[in-house]
Formats: sequence, structure tokens, C-alpha cells
Amino acid sequence: MSQLAIMETFKALPDPRRSAGQRHQQTLCLALFTLAVTAGNHGFLAIGDWIKAYSDELLELFKPPKDRLPSYSTIRRVLLNVDYQDYAACLARFFAVQPLAGETVAVDGKVLRGSYEVISDDPRVESHPAIMLVSAYIVERGLILEPYEVDSKTNEITALPAFIKQMALKGVVFAFDAISTQKKQPK
Repeated sequence: MSQLAIMETFKALPDPRRSAGQRHQQTLCLALFTLAVTAGNHGFLAIGDWIKAYSDELLELFKPPKDRLPSYSTIRRVLLNVDYQDYAACLARFFAVQPLAGETVAVDGKVLRGSYEVISDDPRVESHPAIMLVSAYIVERGLILEPYEVDSKTNEITALPAFIKQMALKGVVFAFDAISTQKKQPK
């Protein structure tokens, strides 16, 4: 199989499938899924139709063993076992999703609904505060950057400077909501 950049992108992801009965590499399934969705196909049946419609071109491009491409159901089974955060990180590296100078990055913090656990009578469940994330959105291209989890002992206001520092961007315009425009911002 040829070593295309998109295949190399997914190579580091662990393959949780048993080796017995595997006909297609996980990297091939993820690459086909990514290309099909990028081409505007939504849903596994549409992905299957896209693979059939472009099978000659895809066979020539990927050169899979035995000249066979995975079906949409095989791609679906592979996706069920992939860690979506690892997949998203691979995609961000592949597509080089970084804000460019002059672009606007909208930043907002949100508490994930239902993510907290209050003290309960169940001894197996530990209580914990709600999960808060700060997320950034590249306005011009409509892309979402990887969210930043806020420490449970702080809040969105105090986490923003650390988040912006972590992004280490120059020449980017940041847009905040009203809560982040307080006069006394933490340093």
C-alpha cells in the first residue's frame, strides 16, 4: 500500500480490533471516511455510494492489498472503536488547523451540561464539579480548535490568559463575550 500523507496521519492511532479476520487496515478505513466526509457525504450509505462511484480512482490512489476497498459497514465498525479525541487531533495535524494572521478567533467558555455529579448515596460514584471548557472558533473558515479544559478550582475568566498563551498566536484578532471584558482581568 502506498504511503500517502493521510495514511501516515492515522498510523499512530491504536487499532483495538482483533487481528483475526481483519481484511482492511484501520488507516485505510479512516482515510476513506475522512475523504468521503470532506467530499460532502453525510451518513454511511452515502459514504458507501461515494466509495463505489470512485472505486477505480481510490484503488489506484491507495493500492490496497488484494485490490479491495472496505465497505461502509467496515468503516462504521472501525469508527465505533476509534477514540474520537485522538482522531480529531490527527485531523487537526493533517489539515494544519491553525489560525492565520489577520483571522478572527472567537473564544467562549461553556460548562458541559450534566457533567457534574453531586454527592449521592451511591458509594461507587465520586462527586465532582462540572466540566468547563474554553473553545475557540476560527470565524473566517468556520473551524473549531481543540477545546481547553478549565481547572475545576478556577473559572473561564482566569483560564482565558492561559488558553491564549498556550495558543501562542501572533497577528490574530480575538473576540470575547461580555464576561471576558471585565476591568480587572487576572494576569
